[in-house]
Amino acid sequence: MESKRGPSEPSYTPLEMMVVQSSRLIKDGDVVFVGTGLPMIAAMLAINLHAPQATLCSEAGFWDSRLLHLPMTVGDSRWYSGATWCVGQSKMFSLLQRKRIDLGFLGGAQVDKYGNLNSTGIGLETDALYYKFQKRFEGSGGAADIASMAKRTVLMMRHEKRRFVETVDYLTSPGWYVWDHDYKEEKGRKRLVPRWELGMWGGPEAVVSTMGVMGFKEDTKEMYVKSYYSDLGVTLDGIRENTGFEIDVTRARPAEPPTETQLRLLREKLDPEGIFLQL
Repeated sequence: MESKRGPSEPSYTPLEMMVVQSSRLIKDGDVVFVGTGLPMIAAMLAINLHAPQATLCSEAGFWDSRLLHLPMTVGDSRWYSGATWCVGQSKMFSLLQRKRIDLGFLGGAQVDKYGNLNSTGIGLETDALYYKFQKRFEGSGGAADIASMAKRTVLMMRHEKRRFVETVDYLTSPGWYVWDHDYKEEKGRKRLVPRWELGMWGGPEAVVSTMGVMGFKEDTKEMYVKSYYSDLGVTLDGIRENTGFEIDVTRARPAEPPTETQLRLLREKLDPEGIFLQL
C-alpha cells in the first residue's frame, strides 16, 4: 500500500487532482477520444497504470497512439508514436457515428446542471443574432460530435460561479436535456427535451473540476457532488458558493488523494516541464 499525505499536508495541486480523478474514470479497454491539455495527461496516466489496454485517439486522425512525450495539441506529430492507424479527420469522426468511442473528454466556458456546454461565446445580445456575443470563444470544433455520440463524456472545468450556470448562454455541446427554444406553449415558456428523443446516445458521466467530481442523478439527470477535494481545503459550502445553481451535496464524500506513483509519473514523466499542470 502506497503512503499518502494527510489532510494537513497536501502535496498536490488542484490541476493534478483533476487529472488523477479524470484518469480514474478511464476503464481498461476503453476507446478514448482525447482533447488537448489535461485530458491528454489523464489518458497517458491511465495507460501507464490501470488501463494499459485503453485505445487513445484524437480528432486529427491518430488511433491507438502510445505517447512517449506530451503533445502540445491533438495534431502534434508526437501522436504518430506507436499509432496503428493514421487517417483523416472525417474518418476518425465516423467512429463516433458507428458507436466505437467509449469515452470523450470535453471542456468549455460554461456548463449547466444538465451537462450542457458552451464553448462558443457569452453575453449573447438576442436569441435571433448568433454573431452578437460580448465575448467569443473558439467554438465547437469536434465537441458537439463527441457530446452527441460518445458513449460517455467527462467534462473538465475550473469551478467558478460564472462557469457553473443555471442555463448556458449558448448551447455548443448537448448534455442530458436541452432547451427547445422554438416551443412556445405559453408566452415565454420553453421545454426541456431529453437527448434520447433527439436521436443521441451516451451522455455526460461526470464533471471533474478544480473543487471536486460531479455526477448526474439517474432519475432527473441533474448534477450533484460525488466527491470534493477536502485535502486541498475545499468544503461543500465552498462548492455551493461557486456554483450558479442549486446543487445536491448530500452524497458527497472526500475524494481519494493521488498516490505517490501517480504524482511521480505526472511530474517526472508525463508533464515534467509543467506545460499544462502549472496553475
